[in-house]
Amino acid sequence: MQTDLFDYPLPERLIAQQPADRRDASRLFVVDRRAHTVAHRHFRDLPEYLRAGDHLFRNNAAVIPARLHAARPTGGHVECLLLRPAAAVNEWWCLLRPGKKLPVGAEFGVAGLFTGTVREKTGEGLVRVGFTTTEGDILAVAQRVGEMPLPPYIAGRHSDAERALDRERYQTVYADRAHQVAAAAPTAGLHFTPELLAQLAAKGVSFADLTLHVGLGTFRPITTERVEDHAIHREVYELPAATQQALFATPGRRIAVGTTSVRTIEDFLSHHKVPAGGDFLGEAGLFIHPPRDFRGVDALITNFHQPRSTLLCLVAAFLAPGSTDGIAWLREIYAEAVAREYRFFSYGDAMLIL
Repeated sequence: MQTDLFDYPLPERLIAQQPADRRDASRLFVVDRRAHTVAHRHFRDLPEYLRAGDHLFRNNAAVIPARLHAARPTGGHVECLLLRPAAAVNEWWCLLRPGKKLPVGAEFGVAGLFTGTVREKTGEGLVRVGFTTTEGDILAVAQRVGEMPLPPYIAGRHSDAERALDRERYQTVYADRAHQVAAAAPTAGLHFTPELLAQLAAKGVSFADLTLHVGLGTFRPITTERVEDHAIHREVYELPAATQQALFATPGRRIAVGTTSVRTIEDFLSHHKVPAGGDFLGEAGLFIHPPRDFRGVDALITNFHQPRSTLLCLVAAFLAPGSTDGIAWLREIYAEAVAREYRFFSYGDAMLIL
């Protein structure tokens, strides 16, 4: 399957640089697969499409304010992006900028806060850094002075007000601070407000949480000519026993909030025909693209994704499970979204596929 099938033209002005004034004020592109129709609503209208017995499966991973600004002993600026903990205590795999000027053994830091020492570098650009801090660990330091790891298509923030807004809005309202494991937000969940969640609960909609440790691989485009030749990134996930039970026993539809929830559910069900018998820790290495059937997802809430991305492949597969027909329909849907000037990517608008 040619990767070009998942490319599309997108005017730069449609890449959302700021969130909507209110989370649920974002637009909602509604796709009815059975009727093969679309509708144009707002996210606050979501309760009209859900009913009692439906179950929303959502990723409760909290985003780490992982971007740290530091300096070398010589005074040169260093930007350190925390990705995930390494095996040793207070060591993390990171991205460093400028990475080429920081060989193994090089140090950087912020006086009175922390010092980082480069322990190892990989061919993929990852750097293992050991940290010493004046108090707590490097995660505690990041909580104090770190910035949200916004994706590269969002312009840099220069004011305290902008950075404070990102700290609030690049995080779901149901993010679990005990699961601060994400290097990027599960963005489909950014549209929910506490009021909207309460409205859905009052209607009889239930919620089940899972945790996928979202990595930066989610932003990596497909660079191979054929989709099947792309090496998909791997991400750790946690699936509580109660969420597993809901997957097998819910009376209504299983609605995934975001592609991260889909990936978690489908990876788990590709290995389990019954609940695992307790909380489950796994690693998703599943590449979902057409043609593919779905075992555990009946409807999907998602954002508009980058051209030539693995997330676009997943949405195309979900539009027409078991066939490749969803590719052409996806291209039509995205062309209409562009024509109607929907806002794209992380801070953009949403889509509901029923």
